Amino acid sequence: MKYKRSERLVFMTEYLTRRPNDLIPLTTFVNKFNQAKSSISEDIRILKEVFESEGIGLIQTTAGASGGVTFIPRISKGKAEQIVGHFSEELSKQNRLLPGGYLYMSDLVGNTRVMDEISGLIVTMYEDKKIDTVVTIATKGIPLAHAVARKLNVPVAVIRKDNKITEGSTVSVNYVSGSTRKIETMILAKRTLEDGARVLVVDDFLRAGGSISGVIRLMEEFQAEVVGVSVLVESKDIVDRVFTDYTSIAKVANIDEYNETFDVEPGNCLEFFNKG
Repeated sequence: MKYKRSERLVFMTEYLTRRPNDLIPLTTFVNKFNQAKSSISEDIRILKEVFESEGIGLIQTTAGASGGVTFIPRISKGKAEQIVGHFSEELSKQNRLLPGGYLYMSDLVGNTRVMDEISGLIVTMYEDKKIDTVVTIATKGIPLAHAVARKLNVPVAVIRKDNKITEGSTVSVNYVSGSTRKIETMILAKRTLEDGARVLVVDDFLRAGGSISGVIRLMEEFQAEVVGVSVLVESKDIVDRVFTDYTSIAKVANIDEYNETFDVEPGNCLEFFNKG
């Protein structure tokens, strides 16, 4: 079958975006389309220009016998501001406030489009950290973790608070919850991480930071390095936060349970994009 350039571009776009951060040999497309390398290189040049101008991501080419092309998801500052604005608007709905100052977010974390957009923002901030695994705490952080891992093309490790027989041998640590001040336990299967793994921790909500500190302690048991922490929402009103090195998509403040009101503002993630 003889492919037109427009047809080749459609196929290559789908192929590359489904395999982010993978080095795809040029021969993959040369053999698929029975075209010269020069023609495929011109196709890639077109994709590179469109991807970058439309804020889809970067197309990187590597020369040499083992060279090829890699798609790296990345969004622009304008797109990041749009994502944060939309998420903050959805979060601002007053009927989200729950007893104890928590927010109902199940509809948002269960919305695959919202998680896909936010994951693109998070990946842009951390894609240069050479991440091996995305780590999260069951259960609300799981959808975001999978969306981020999909764009990084790495596995997900889920920390649980109860032992499952299907997990096999596990490692556990006790930690003090920053919000309740109670001692709790988190557990992760031994075979989940390799020694020296570089991990990105994602979660849905950050209050005092006790859970995140517990995750970091657990990662130390695996000799894993936490290279970043990112959360959907942080509580701005916390004074003595246990953990402070993180990025957030949105902040909630001035929570008034009696009047059922609260304020929402952009998280600190936009500081990354403002650095330019």
